[in-house]
Amino acid sequence: MDFRTGDEVVHPNYGVGNIMRVEERQLAEAKTRLYYVLAFGKTTVWLPVDTGAASTLRLVTAPCDLDHYRTLLKSRPVELNSDYKKRRLDINEQLAHGSFQVICEIVRDLTALSWRRTLTGIDASLLSKVRTNLWEEWAASTGQPLPEAIQEVTTLLQAGEQTYKS
Repeated sequence: MDFRTGDEVVHPNYGVGNIMRVEERQLAEAKTRLYYVLAFGKTTVWLPVDTGAASTLRLVTAPCDLDHYRTLLKSRPVELNSDYKKRRLDINEQLAHGSFQVICEIVRDLTALSWRRTLTGIDASLLSKVRTNLWEEWAASTGQPLPEAIQEVTTLLQAGEQTYKS
């Protein structure tokens, strides 16, 4: 996918950012190439335009799609593997897809796991990172300030908890 200057994008590791420009650069004595110059908060990242690296980017979820994700966050969670090693592999495999749907599902399912028992340190850390990415993208998509996006997502998950426990 080709992106343009000003596009709001999501990177699986950096979260929500903006395409600042496309520029030619010669890095590490390789041939000159075109790079997307991305801003993620105070961090600047260069991703090559002409390789698969840019395919890790996607546009921020469109606001018209959020009703689907509101329903998803309130829906019955999927039971995660009880073996923490297998669970971690499953989740990492899902995250490799990088879709907003997967992010919502992982947050819903790990949150539901936390209702039943204390999360392992790895699960808690993963939930924190993925949930933060969800909040940031939710805020970017809706145009809400981050605290309002956090509140909306939290309320949706709490509604799901009521359904789950009944």
